[in-house]
Amino acid sequence: MTSLMTNGAAISALSTLRTISDSMDKTQSEISSGYKVKTAADNAAYWSIATTMRSDNKALSAVQDAIGLGQAKTDTAYTGMESAIDVVSDIKAKLVAAREPGVDKTKINKELTELKNQLGSIAKSASFNGENWLYDASVGSGSTQQMIGSFVRGSDGNVSIKTISFDTSKSLLINDAAASGGILTTGTQATWVTGTTTTTGTYYLISSSAGAGSGTEVQLTSATTDAEIDGMVSAVDKMLSQMTDAASTIGATTSRLKLQDNFIKDLSDTITTGVGRLVDADMNEASTKLKALQTQQQLGIQSLSIANSSSENILSLFK
Repeated sequence: MTSLMTNGAAISALSTLRTISDSMDKTQSEISSGYKVKTAADNAAYWSIATTMRSDNKALSAVQDAIGLGQAKTDTAYTGMESAIDVVSDIKAKLVAAREPGVDKTKINKELTELKNQLGSIAKSASFNGENWLYDASVGSGSTQQMIGSFVRGSDGNVSIKTISFDTSKSLLINDAAASGGILTTGTQATWVTGTTTTTGTYYLISSSAGAGSGTEVQLTSATTDAEIDGMVSAVDKMLSQMTDAASTIGATTSRLKLQDNFIKDLSDTITTGVGRLVDADMNEASTKLKALQTQQQLGIQSLSIANSSSENILSLFK
């Protein structure tokens, strides 16, 4: 039936054209923005996941910065400890040289004094951002330093910050408030053999501002005996062993921070890729789809034009 009041063909063509136009608007939006899911209205579930993961990625970026700060602290402490080990090794060598008969022990002691001063300078200078793992001037004997290591989101949605710890009580060389808190200021017990005699004694290398450590200070006078020098060498060697252990621990902490930093970088890249798979538009597909929609739109306009012209044909019936 042909109706003058209701043009069914035109209505159908117009409805099709509207659908095509809506699809074109969406496809053009994908092409211009690069996203197939730009707002929650596009896909609420994917948008929610992407927004959360982007937020977590920003947190991971902050973790990377914090790890860099932690690496700077450990690098500073390790550099200081390494330098201190070299100086204590020199002190050990000077003491061994003092064992030689006829050597002027007072002159060697002057060298020891300068080397001790150098140790104090190294320990106090090994500071980064106000933290010093080699020197302390508090009554305590070091503390546990926390460095941010990761940002974790659990399966229940809860988040937490994980840290990497380092106990500075194992690395303090000098404690000016409590002599017992530093490797070089506390008394180190040593056992040594001189001839056939086994002797046990306690020595400290540096006198702290709070007072002398337990035992006898490592220093030489013209009256210092060979047995006493043997004891000093043995005690200094034990101090070196403790410093080497501390340096190894600092190095292991640095290595862990580097590994964690690399992992965080890889994790961040993976999250970025995963979010992209959810919300990024496939530009090849979108451009192909847009071309097809443009063709459909042209055909829809032509179809609507044909449908509208049918009512004009009715006039010819009345001629």
